[in-house]
Amino acid sequence: MVVALISFLCFANSYDGDFVFDDSEAIINNKDLRAETPLGDLWHHDFWGSKLSSNTSHKSYRPLTVLTFRINYLFAGGFYPVGFHVINIILHCTISVLMVDVFSILLGGLQFSNKGRRLNLAPKTSLIAALLFAVHPVHTECVAGIVGRADLLCALFFLLSFLGYCKAFRENKEGHNFSIFWVLVSVILGAVAMLCKEQGITILGLNAVFDALVINKLNVLELIQKLLHKDKSLENAGLLRKGLLFRITLLMSGGATILYIRWRIMGTGPPAFTEVDNPASFADSLFVRAINYNYYYSLNAWLLLCPWWLCFDWSMGCIPLIKSVSDWRIIALAALWFCLIGLICQALCSEDSHKRRILTLGLGFLIIPFLPASNLFFRVGFVIAERVIYLPSIGYCILFTYGFSLLSKQAKKKKILAAAVLGILVINVMRCALRSSQWRSEEQLFRSALSVCPLNAKVHYNVGKNLADKGNQSAAIKYYREAVRLNPKYVHAMNNLGNILKERNELQEAEELLSLAVQIQPDFAAAWMNLGIVQNSLRRFKEAEQSYWTAIKHRKKYPDCYYNLGRLYADLNRHIDALNAWRNATVLKPEHSLAWNNMIILLDNTGNLAQAEAVGREALELIPNDHSLMFSLANVLGKSQKYKESEALFLKAIKANPNAASYHGNLAVLYHRWGNLDLAKKHYEVSLKLDPMAPGTKENYNLLRRKLEQLQKKGGA
Repeated sequence: MVVALISFLCFANSYDGDFVFDDSEAIINNKDLRAETPLGDLWHHDFWGSKLSSNTSHKSYRPLTVLTFRINYLFAGGFYPVGFHVINIILHCTISVLMVDVFSILLGGLQFSNKGRRLNLAPKTSLIAALLFAVHPVHTECVAGIVGRADLLCALFFLLSFLGYCKAFRENKEGHNFSIFWVLVSVILGAVAMLCKEQGITILGLNAVFDALVINKLNVLELIQKLLHKDKSLENAGLLRKGLLFRITLLMSGGATILYIRWRIMGTGPPAFTEVDNPASFADSLFVRAINYNYYYSLNAWLLLCPWWLCFDWSMGCIPLIKSVSDWRIIALAALWFCLIGLICQALCSEDSHKRRILTLGLGFLIIPFLPASNLFFRVGFVIAERVIYLPSIGYCILFTYGFSLLSKQAKKKKILAAAVLGILVINVMRCALRSSQWRSEEQLFRSALSVCPLNAKVHYNVGKNLADKGNQSAAIKYYREAVRLNPKYVHAMNNLGNILKERNELQEAEELLSLAVQIQPDFAAAWMNLGIVQNSLRRFKEAEQSYWTAIKHRKKYPDCYYNLGRLYADLNRHIDALNAWRNATVLKPEHSLAWNNMIILLDNTGNLAQAEAVGREALELIPNDHSLMFSLANVLGKSQKYKESEALFLKAIKANPNAASYHGNLAVLYHRWGNLDLAKKHYEVSLKLDPMAPGTKENYNLLRRKLEQLQKKGGA
């Protein structure tokens, strides 16, 4: 209860946060969450909703995590972040509580009472370790960021797999019997963990390590010596007794089967990452790659030791490459390996079997879950990611707590040591609360990264994008320019900056930026479209048309580009081409209101009233609540003298948007034609009140007033 309560307090203030950063792509823009998407698609798509067979897929296969997002979406009746955040907090609290059990086994050993009940032989240290895990600030990304649920679910089933493996020995008083059923359950839970996130498969390796060290009390150094001397008495070393070899075979076979099935589902091609995602992995020199990978490991270790500098993204120049041994950062590598080698030597050579076991398990839980993120087996799409340290932090908590217990045995003033540990826990709780509040909104999250990673172009880009979305274009320009300065090949920053400059009518610079963006990345469809819009504004119509078609070539389903192409053709009086382009936009995106509207208006202006009416009715069937479509169709019906139907649509449009002067003005024209002069007068006056400069309305109103005056004179006569 203490662990659950404290872990809840750490992250409770994130419960009503927004969708931030990767949440947009993984949740809001992910069609796999929608009810209309067949459930079966989840098993063929990656975490972001893309087909696994696609060249652009990151191959992150996490269907069970996406399924929980879908359930959240269905229960909430839409994209309401509170439900998503609450589930994340509950998951972390549950995992933290399970950690009490896990640490009691890892630190105290696996022993049962005569009644088969597992004994907790390390109650204090397991509680401290679980508290340390529960309040570690590096976990904030997983808990406060909704996409971190992949790590949380993976950790949950990871721990259940470990506890399930421990259950295999519940009836084992002498250590000779075990339950095959629970070993298989453990393998299945490991597979479930992997279907939540890739790291989950590593539990099978950790179960094997635990079996060898705790169940079989294997002395690793003794075994290595026997193997080096080709000693045939390996059974005496514990390798074959108590069914260890059989269980390890089961674990390895299960793991190999799971990996093979996953490999078949996701395809054989590696994920497509770029140099900005992980620059060290693209270095030509093996030395540069190795030295930078090791530096990244040391930074991950530092985040566990001192989780003060936290950032949502560590890519794009945040950590410059080490290119020579004269770089002072080499000290971090030396410190890391000095500590690791020291711990490994103690784990292998200590005469105390209890110490050997705990240090080896601590190192195992620290290193093995981190291997998929280490770049050793395949390239990963990040430099550092705080979320991948969620599982390795278990190993850190084991080592920290064991070190604390050793110190407390030797220390004379135990109260000072206890106060120090309590101080660390309190500081971590405060840091978690502060960091959780930063994850509540994109503005706070992105700005918090400026002081941590000032050289990270993506940080400046995201701050700029957030400002632009809020309408603060001047401030956004500054951050976009800084992003491009830090990374001169940052095409997305160029595209967004070019877009803002286009809206501010700074067309020359906008064209230069967008042209550079498509030179750097020739298949960047959005930049091609925006370049076409700028060229159109500069009245270079042929070039604009070519840019639009290039964008469509690289993104065949691009409704916005077809819409802009239609506008270009309309400006050139190529009416049939314009209608075809807009029709393509509505086929690809049936709710594309602007394309429907432009079709209705063009057909209306060219006198094709019947066709305009048919298109308007088709559009309103698809988008029944769009007031602009009601207005356009009402104009067409009015010209076709279908006054009653036209009036109904005008009134419906005005109800939806009562402050649109043109709506009142055109309804007044309809009443004027229809002969309802008093109603016409009323709506002319409303229109002029809303927009005194409305073109044509004042003239029509004056005509109506003269007509009413004439009618009054005739009535008086």
